[in-house]
Amino acid sequence: MVIQSNQSMSISLTSDEFVENPYPFYDRMRSIHPVYQVKSFKYPGWHVTGYEEAKKILLDTRFQSRIPLPSATKKYGHLKDIQNNMLLFKNQLDHRRIRGIVGKAFTPKKIEEYRPFMIETVNDLIHQAETERKMDIISGFAFPLASLIIAKILGVPATERYQFREWSARLVQTIDFTRTRRVLESGNEWTAKLLAFFKRLIKERQSRPQNDFISLLVKEEQQESKLTEEELLATCILLVIAGHETTVNLISNSILALSNHPGQFIMLKEKPELIETAVEEFLRYESPTQMTARIASEDLQINGATIKKGEHVYIFLGAANRDSNKFDRPHVLDITRNPNPHLAFGHGVHFCLGALLARIEAQIAISGLLQRIPDFKIAVDDLQWRKLVGFRSLKELPITF
Repeated sequence: MVIQSNQSMSISLTSDEFVENPYPFYDRMRSIHPVYQVKSFKYPGWHVTGYEEAKKILLDTRFQSRIPLPSATKKYGHLKDIQNNMLLFKNQLDHRRIRGIVGKAFTPKKIEEYRPFMIETVNDLIHQAETERKMDIISGFAFPLASLIIAKILGVPATERYQFREWSARLVQTIDFTRTRRVLESGNEWTAKLLAFFKRLIKERQSRPQNDFISLLVKEEQQESKLTEEELLATCILLVIAGHETTVNLISNSILALSNHPGQFIMLKEKPELIETAVEEFLRYESPTQMTARIASEDLQINGATIKKGEHVYIFLGAANRDSNKFDRPHVLDITRNPNPHLAFGHGVHFCLGALLARIEAQIAISGLLQRIPDFKIAVDDLQWRKLVGFRSLKELPITF
């Protein structure tokens, strides 16, 4: 996959160099034009790297979400049907209806109810690692934390959360630029397993409702604006993916950023009250989600670019969040940065419903780690990033203390 400009710039989005550090490439893209068309690419379309342009497109409902799989494809039936019914890929009336129902589980009051559980879980995970004096931030901390919390919200028994990591890892690849036929085939098989799992859980909640997300959605079946069964299942599966990918990446990327910036690390340990602005800066500096996509529903003009109806637009959030036209010293980590109007959770009608949950999880996780293990160090020099274009995701992040 190669981006080529009229200035003979060539960038491979799957190269080790790009995956390791995409930000110099983002700057080069933006220097040509913050919105420019790329045809010599597996997924041709417009690439947006400017902050104002990205924000404008995200706000404009004429740029619609699109399903990653072509609607005409006859393959990957389970995967395509689920994606068709996900809130992430819905538009206008359907999007508003589903968001209104799902949003009831993500109000500030509802999220605050989980704070004691989050604190307890963070302390338990750190306690388990203290005897060994080492831990992988991803597999031993961020992922178990996200799994336990999303399992509790959904109403999945904690004993069954062990499946979540593979589910999330398999399915997130199916919506990334790097997906292959093999990835889609595997994703289709795993989707079938998730459908069976959640159908069983939904049936249990229909007969024995509890204080959880699935019971809330089942209760909504009695309302006129209810979710269809397919939408309910798609929502549960979306939460498994979104509830892990963004939060795990946010926590691990934050810990790495602190380790690479000793001055900021010391400041946050000495002034723990800075945790809220710190998390906002981590979201901007190393955005967990790097790219999102839209399709034009009519001919549109953005900063001199004429985007035709049906053309795809790829919004590089990681690039927008380091645009020097919007942020002073964009490549500098500053945990006191305020205001910090980053686009890490998107903008407009598709702004991430779980943003508050992810923020609070990260605040509690990072604060807990710095309080209990203030002297940790990254255990290896050659950290590796997962080969994903849409997400900024480490394979592992081992620490010692």
